[in-house]
Amino acid sequence: MIDPAAIPDFDEPIAAHARKDLPLLRADMSVQEALNQIRREGVGERVIYFYAVDHERRLAGVLPTRRLLTSALETRLEEIMIRRVVALPATATILEACEFFVLYKFLAFPVVDSEKRVLGVVDVGLFRQELLEAGEREGERAPASAPSDDLFEALGFRLAQIKDASPLRVFRYRFPWLMATVLSGTICAVLAGAFEATLAGSLVIAFFLTMVLGLNESVSMQSMSVTIQALRSTSLTRRWFVETFRREAGTAVLLGGGCGIVVAAIVWIWRRDLPGAAAVGSSIALSLVTACLFGLSIPSLLHSLKLDPKIAAGPVTLAFTDFFALLFYFGIGTIVLR
Repeated sequence: MIDPAAIPDFDEPIAAHARKDLPLLRADMSVQEALNQIRREGVGERVIYFYAVDHERRLAGVLPTRRLLTSALETRLEEIMIRRVVALPATATILEACEFFVLYKFLAFPVVDSEKRVLGVVDVGLFRQELLEAGEREGERAPASAPSDDLFEALGFRLAQIKDASPLRVFRYRFPWLMATVLSGTICAVLAGAFEATLAGSLVIAFFLTMVLGLNESVSMQSMSVTIQALRSTSLTRRWFVETFRREAGTAVLLGGGCGIVVAAIVWIWRRDLPGAAAVGSSIALSLVTACLFGLSIPSLLHSLKLDPKIAAGPVTLAFTDFFALLFYFGIGTIVLR
């Protein structure tokens, strides 16, 4: 069983525990130059992977030790390094770092700032010396890229213990966010009451209300899940958000247009109601665009505020999504069908 004293406070910032006694190798170096630098600077207490950086010390790739030792001396590091690197943002907590180890099963992660400059390295030995030693013993019998799962099962077991809490504590943690759903439901009920005449005057609007809400919630949850997953392995920067927002906006337009056309065709075939088809289809197209963007923006905002998006993003995202979906649906319906 893992001794709780062997693991630091999980709420501490991971940057405070990052080791800095490692050589950072420039990506444009040759293998010979890299080996010379390693011999000159040493490898510190423990090195599992070597990291390549550009001239501004920004992370460029990772070099497994085996590749470095077996490649020709004249080979450039940028030719043999792995460019897609999972890195820990400096703002991450030890708890989040622990989740990275369990999820990705790597023995170490670089810690980077908002500009992707390497601040240090954290290895699994932070959590338990014996765990890393067990992984190294297993590594003698297995490829370096496939460390023993036992190493991470033990860490995952400890993580489950850390996260375990009484029902009352879980209730206090989750209940306030569910109030966002209660509040949004109340607001949506009041909003529907304000458009009572529109509902009474068009059965089509009433028939497709459930579909509209279901589509918007499904699309927002898809975007939210993708965003939360992305935030686990990248730093939230303005550049990342703008690029992701632009890409998600394009996807949102395609999803909204596609679903709007399909549903409008269903309304026309079933009811032969052209105004109703136009109202339902256009409102779905517009509301799905906002649903996608809420699915990206709200988890990103919660993450920047140091709130847990896994718990908070769902209720808050759906609250905004439902409100705007009904606002567009009833508003366009009133304009088109009056």
